[in-house]
Amino acid sequence: MDFLFLQPNLFVFDFPDMIFAFDTYYYGNKAKTVALAFNSWYSSQALEIYSEILEGVAEYTPGEFYKRELPCILSLLKQIEPSLIDLIIVDSFVFLDDQEALGLGGHLYHALDGAVPVIGVAKTNFATIDRKKAQVFRGESKLPLYITAIGMDLPEAAENIRSMHGTFRMPTLLKRLDDFTKDVIS
Repeated sequence: MDFLFLQPNLFVFDFPDMIFAFDTYYYGNKAKTVALAFNSWYSSQALEIYSEILEGVAEYTPGEFYKRELPCILSLLKQIEPSLIDLIIVDSFVFLDDQEALGLGGHLYHALDGAVPVIGVAKTNFATIDRKKAQVFRGESKLPLYITAIGMDLPEAAENIRSMHGTFRMPTLLKRLDDFTKDVIS
């Protein structure tokens, strides 16, 4: 993370212009994808909310989750001006192992030609990855979030997630994102 020095011993973080967090909820043969846009790791409110429901979504294939969710994210990204996107957070892993086999976040990064850093935030551990993930403990939770990143340093990504607004395991905006995706109108 960059710092801007204003006076001796006084500095502020150089925040990205816009962070987008994506999540998808599946029901029947449909998928609802939501993106929250915010401009500070400390934000408690989204500046913009984007959503889309797609029909005819691919079935889940073990080990190939990205084939199901990546098309949903890429479709929703068409609603967003690319120049606004400085960083993306996904509810998944960037890497699946320490040899950098790509997870959803890694496939998204490459689909965007490496132009936007991606942070993966997962609630469940993935046993085949050790060095390429960080554990972040938030609030009083004894359970960590599992952080992976591409296009930026892993310690910086982990600290950004740790610093997000909220006192619980899940940062406020990521919890709201999860709630928004599951709010489905039939």
